[in-house]
Amino acid sequence: MLLPSDSPVPKLQKPDDKSGRLRVLFINDTSRNGGPGKTLLDIVKFLDPARVHRAVLVPRAGIVSERLLENRAADELLFEPGLIEHIFAPLSRPVERGDLAAPWPLKILRACGNVFLAAAAIIRLSRRVRRERYDAIFCNGTMANIAGGILAVLTGTPTLWHVLYTSVGGAARGLHANLAAGKNVKAIICVSRPTARQFGRCPEKIRLIHDAIDIDEFDAGRTQAALRRELGLDASAVIFGSHGRILPRKGYVEMIRAARLLRDRLEPGDWARCHFAVIGDTPQDMKTDHLEECRALVRQLGLAGEVHFIGCRAAVIAYVADFDVAVVPSIYQDPLPLAVLEAMAMAKPVVAFDVGGMGEMIEDGVSGRLAPGSPPDIAALAEACRNYFFDAGLRRRDGAAGRARIERDFNARTHARIIEDELFRAAGRPQVR
Repeated sequence: MLLPSDSPVPKLQKPDDKSGRLRVLFINDTSRNGGPGKTLLDIVKFLDPARVHRAVLVPRAGIVSERLLENRAADELLFEPGLIEHIFAPLSRPVERGDLAAPWPLKILRACGNVFLAAAAIIRLSRRVRRERYDAIFCNGTMANIAGGILAVLTGTPTLWHVLYTSVGGAARGLHANLAAGKNVKAIICVSRPTARQFGRCPEKIRLIHDAIDIDEFDAGRTQAALRRELGLDASAVIFGSHGRILPRKGYVEMIRAARLLRDRLEPGDWARCHFAVIGDTPQDMKTDHLEECRALVRQLGLAGEVHFIGCRAAVIAYVADFDVAVVPSIYQDPLPLAVLEAMAMAKPVVAFDVGGMGEMIEDGVSGRLAPGSPPDIAALAEACRNYFFDAGLRRRDGAAGRARIERDFNARTHARIIEDELFRAAGRPQVR
């Protein structure tokens, strides 16, 4: 059911309906495709609808709301455009790259307008929370956590934070820390150890619960692969693939340089069979189009025939299905990238730098290879790729180990039950199944 955030509740969904379900407001702070939206979907769609009433709020219609509707993962779908997705966004539409180059007076004006809209949104949401008597609020993402923390103060509603980030910008850091320590933020669910380090003031609230994925969506045997066909590659080609947002911290410059080192270590005939392919683009809320910078570096290093940045594709699984090896080359404290989990679920060995939460997913020498990451050891990354290039049996063995680990430790069905228990605990309700 589609509702603006301050609309009245339909008669069949009155909060006094005696259903006994836990009434939860889930707040996601972005409507764009990406980790937060995928994560929230894989939580709410596996919650028991007989136990949890799922009211899901996003800033506006988009890929997140479409997927929630397709999967029937929300009992109510709410929109609140006052949730800020970017401080310099125009007040009437999502931010575009050109907006970030606007004159400073215009950007300041937009920022002030967005702060005003956010304040009005918080007031509307606090009224809704009181009116609907939600038992708990689940916040997913940086701005969602800040908004939920303010709602916890204003309404006294038990609130859970789902932390997908390792730091908060300086302007919001103090507010973020104070809200986290507030009495009504009952639990802080951190997806990896690096994300937990920012909550030294309230360590008793931390729950280390890794993200998970719907493993049924990632089945290489049932997926019609698309990448080799699109690139015109035959079965003899060995594809090192990557998918995600093209940002400087995601390490694609380092991956390109590793590809150049690999070229120097292979015979020409072997290099002709070696290909790197990246699926993704640079989001519009980034000032510089890093995708174009990467393409320029590929041309500069003479790798245009073997390193392919093909842009964003909707059905990314069909492209991952053609990877022989997945490369996730992040060079920052990447919390727990879904690209790793998705590749492992597709039985692909993963090569990465040992940063952030990588080591909490990839078992080095079992399901992939971790190169030193502080600083990033590009030569070691290239050598790991070289070893996989020459050993198809190793690729199959490590890929199978990765799939087994996902089934065992990163299954969204199991993950949803853990989150469900945390929701009931925070609300002070008995957990009877």
